[in-house]
Amino acid sequence: MTVKNDKRTIRAWAMFDWANSAYNLVITSTVFPAYYVAITANPANGDRVQFFGRSIINTVLQQYTLAAAYMIIALMLPVLSSIADYRGNKKVFMQFFTTMGAMACCGLFFFNKNNLEYGMICFAIAAIGYCGSFVFYNSYLPEIATLDMQDKVSAKGFTFGYIGSVLLQVICFVFVLSPDTFGLTGGGAAQLSFLMVGIWWIGFAMIPFKVLPKGSPVAKAHTHNIIKGGFIELGKVWQKVKNMPTLKRYLPAFFFYSMGVQTIMLVATSFAAKELKMPTTSLIQIILIIQLVAIGGATLMSRLSDRFGNVKVLTGVILIWVVACLCAYFVTTATQFYLLAVLVGLIMGGVQSLSRSTYSKFLPQDIPDTASFFSFYDVTEKLAIVGGLFSFGFIEQLTGSMRNSTLALVVFFIIGLGWLLALGRVVGKQILVDK
Repeated sequence: MTVKNDKRTIRAWAMFDWANSAYNLVITSTVFPAYYVAITANPANGDRVQFFGRSIINTVLQQYTLAAAYMIIALMLPVLSSIADYRGNKKVFMQFFTTMGAMACCGLFFFNKNNLEYGMICFAIAAIGYCGSFVFYNSYLPEIATLDMQDKVSAKGFTFGYIGSVLLQVICFVFVLSPDTFGLTGGGAAQLSFLMVGIWWIGFAMIPFKVLPKGSPVAKAHTHNIIKGGFIELGKVWQKVKNMPTLKRYLPAFFFYSMGVQTIMLVATSFAAKELKMPTTSLIQIILIIQLVAIGGATLMSRLSDRFGNVKVLTGVILIWVVACLCAYFVTTATQFYLLAVLVGLIMGGVQSLSRSTYSKFLPQDIPDTASFFSFYDVTEKLAIVGGLFSFGFIEQLTGSMRNSTLALVVFFIIGLGWLLALGRVVGKQILVDK
């Protein structure tokens, strides 16, 4: 049995966010999108590229590739997480996906404009590795922290992630800003950054792998094979979820607002590079601002949730996301985008941290099958990303402008807001009953 609120275990758990957030910042948010747009840009033919013989807009291909990766992981995770709980080896799965993602990042070192298919496959595999490892990472939260500490521990993980990713981003920024100093030519600085992400990711992940418990089997004795056993455990969790009034309302809310939040985070750099023609150095500076502000944002939202409650704070944050989306549609200058980046940074860390801890709070405490329960959370998020990215790319493909795609995200946020308001009424009634 894992001792909850142990400082050493919590620090080790948070270090996993430190390790893998470098992927999220460098590969999905800054260097890779800027590098990809730069090597595939061709205004003469509408920025179209050839991918396995098919012509497609470069940024749409990037969005569809990520959407496909998230769809694959969404289909895999319910089974994998159920098996992990069933066999009590979720740390093994966490290590497997981490290694897969880190190696794919290292593989991007060889990506250039002449091997587009190879680069996009590595890009997709890295995303699968990142998402696959994260569901098992998230599932440790109720196992290592008591209910009253989960907001703070969740925020600590995101804070570690932001600090670690910023440190590596600064190192990469030095190479990108002055490649000649280090004998790098062409896209060499970006390619070196991809390699460094892979090494950073797998290297620092060794700390949580050493400290975190491997997990305990939910079923000590069974007569089923591992695949069938995984499905059986998943079915049991689904039956439990259907009987949880708060969770039934929270998951749809989380799904719709995540369509907006996650899509914005994944396409922001491509948007600035394509619509505002901002150089790579400026893009990295903007994302660094977002990350640094997000550190304070995650802590601020944790403190606000202690005072006002998670649901009320999430409702307010989603309202601000609606405003941010509308601002993105009208932004035309780099200065305006910098200001928008500060706003996004403030609410980005808060919404991610609070979303995870809110879900954890709505679960029955001390349940053994945490990975199976968190698979629903992560699959919901991944399907939201699939829907958000596909909608964003499809609208751009139809209209030829990424700006039009931002308006669809406003709709997703408003629907999510409606579900949060319904959830707030249920939570409010429960509080009155408890009193």
